[in-house]
Amino acid sequence: MVIEDIFKALADPTRLRIARLLSAMELAVGELAQVLGQSQPRVSRHVGILCDAGLAERRREGSWVFLRQTEPGAPVVEAVQRLLAIAEIEEPDFATLCEADRRKLAAIRQSRESAAEHYFARHAGEWDDLRALHSPDAEVERRLAEALADAPLGHALDIGTGTGRMAELFAESAERIVALDKNLEMLRLARAKLQHLPTAQIELVQGDFSDLPFADAGFDTVLLHQVLHFAPDPAPVLAEAARVLRPGGRIAIVDFASHDREELRDRHQHARLGFADRQMADLLRAAGFTSREPMALKGGELVVKIWIGKRRASASAPRIAAMEPVR
Repeated sequence: MVIEDIFKALADPTRLRIARLLSAMELAVGELAQVLGQSQPRVSRHVGILCDAGLAERRREGSWVFLRQTEPGAPVVEAVQRLLAIAEIEEPDFATLCEADRRKLAAIRQSRESAAEHYFARHAGEWDDLRALHSPDAEVERRLAEALADAPLGHALDIGTGTGRMAELFAESAERIVALDKNLEMLRLARAKLQHLPTAQIELVQGDFSDLPFADAGFDTVLLHQVLHFAPDPAPVLAEAARVLRPGGRIAIVDFASHDREELRDRHQHARLGFADRQMADLLRAAGFTSREPMALKGGELVVKIWIGKRRASASAPRIAAMEPVR
């Protein structure tokens, strides 16, 4: 980051507006073009200048490119955001532009929410059928929050965020939370749910749970809520979770106890029909965790379990052992 590049990047009214918009929420390039009333190629050029100066970050999701302000922590970037906030107070013309941009942002928020509602309407029956088989979601969430209440969440990673519910639940108690999912449509649903949160507090990332796009030891807490049963082999998934956790960091796994509902394989793409406690303890140990006594929620035909593991400080690289599916 070069100070001269930063000032050059800000020497344009459109880029000032973009920087102010990105402080409010993450936006696709097309959404930015819609707010600014400019063509996508022109907006992309402005975005490129801001990114080159270190004031914004790009992330590709399929054919879409999303923009967010640079991860908080850089004093110069934080100073720029404070300067823009002051400018909006002191400069009436800039304030008028920013207010008009925010009104257009409201329309984008509404569009995202409408798309999410349509998706839920199409799939509500399937999800309701699955929910009817286990404890109420509210009870599961309450017990999970209790299980994690004995230590700060710190920087948290929600693997397989789906609709973003876990990220929403823990966003206030975590310093920062990253919500990851491989499915683009699910990420867009999560974005609609989480768009009210400050951009410095939440980040959405596309990625695979068996090959996480993060550096080693970057998180304090990892959540896997009703995700691990989609893994044909859970060992690499837990090994990746261990890799990105700091020593002493915690993993929370919410999933089903072993069951025999074979129809879930075809109807909901479950690769594993739940997990036995000993099986999960072995998986956690092999990945470098010590585990606590699991909790069971017996509110339906399917028993929901909560397993908590702590990353061993002296653990070597996790040993990945392929496992045969539980039948």
